[in-house]
Amino acid sequence: MLLKLLESPNCLLNRRNRYQFLTTLLINLICIAHGIGVGWLSPTLRKIQSVDSPLDFSLSISEISWVGSALGLGAVVGNILMGLLHSRLGSRLSLLFIAFPHSCLWILVYFAKSAEYLFIGRFLAGISSGSLYVVHPIFLSEISDSKIRGTFGSMVLLSVNVGVLLGYILGTHLAYHIIPFVVLLLPISYVISNLFFIRESPMHLIRKGKYSEAEKSFKYYKNIREDSQMSEMHEFEAMKEALTQSEKTLDRVTIKDFLTRPALKAYGSAAVLTFVSQCSGLLAMISYMSDIFAQSGSTMDPDTCTIVIGIVQILGTYTTTLLCDIWGRRILLIVSSAGVAVSLTVFGLFSYYAQSHDLSQWNWAPLLFMSLNIYLGNIGLTGCYFVVIVEIFPLKIRTKATSAALVVCGIFFFFILKVFPVCMDQWGVPLTMWSCAGISAFGFFYFMFYLKETKGKSMLED
Repeated sequence: MLLKLLESPNCLLNRRNRYQFLTTLLINLICIAHGIGVGWLSPTLRKIQSVDSPLDFSLSISEISWVGSALGLGAVVGNILMGLLHSRLGSRLSLLFIAFPHSCLWILVYFAKSAEYLFIGRFLAGISSGSLYVVHPIFLSEISDSKIRGTFGSMVLLSVNVGVLLGYILGTHLAYHIIPFVVLLLPISYVISNLFFIRESPMHLIRKGKYSEAEKSFKYYKNIREDSQMSEMHEFEAMKEALTQSEKTLDRVTIKDFLTRPALKAYGSAAVLTFVSQCSGLLAMISYMSDIFAQSGSTMDPDTCTIVIGIVQILGTYTTTLLCDIWGRRILLIVSSAGVAVSLTVFGLFSYYAQSHDLSQWNWAPLLFMSLNIYLGNIGLTGCYFVVIVEIFPLKIRTKATSAALVVCGIFFFFILKVFPVCMDQWGVPLTMWSCAGISAFGFFYFMFYLKETKGKSMLED
């Protein structure tokens, strides 16, 4: 029974998939570190604004919005920077670059003397996150088999969410000045593992004409043994031939390549997917979760609720890794957007009636419906985003179009992080939640009637 399971092409421990799986785990160390940086902010903001603040300064609502949104602003820069450099540097050097701006975040956090330190640190961490959201999906799509590509792609968000939970816990229970020393172990381990265990993707090496190195890389990631390579190397030869033909003109992309029918269809799907995934508020809520619970009308401890949400978020993205290559991307996005719309609507209703009614016996309701919102949001709108955004674009413009889409995503991310605390302050929790619910409902109808399934699509196809 166990042997049959291990021989299944969908099993991550299948002989062919083992090094792909190991590589995915190693490069996701930086995703965990990034997630810690995201989750750490929520309980830390409450500490900084309390009478027992570990710092010598406090933050106004305006400064909070700038510190929170600096991550999105940096992500835009990271998207653009990596979009320009990735095809030249290759994935391996790009992966190494990601660790350095993120490490600067924790150095600035430790030495923070004003809000500007936190803003610059979050901005640099944003450069790292914007870069990894370009490099990781492309790199994983190039080294993994089509049957497990969705699982590996969704593990990026799973790793980020593990980090978010750790950030909630560390920010709540550890002293402010100890956390940087703990977290810096992750980018250091990430750099070491990349130097010794990660190889350049075979597709990039073929594009650069390094066929011998590409063959070695292909054998490594497919775990091909010498006694079986003749039968398994046909796939490499097919990849080499396809890329050699297409790459003759790939570096000379013209405006016409961006105006083909498949490209135009992809833009529409990418635009809606980006708009809904960001403006549904899912990622912004993670940064401000403690404040949301504090203003929701519930009397439960906000930091405890936030940690529970971190656990739920991991369960959501883990569900994505299980179902993404079984059910497909489209059905998960449909279920996700519908669930987010309903749960945020009910969360807003509780907060609205809590202003004028005694709902103490329903204290558990905000935690329940926010948990549903985060769980269902993570199985599709966030869990599948970076998988789908790579797969929908034609081969010839894939890298540039993905980078451009992620730049737009970063702009939306910055905008929503900037306005979300202001909306809660000016509009209140109910109207803010209902606005996000309406955007999610729009996404539900689009995914239901217009989105094309990309499950099982070859990365050599348009």
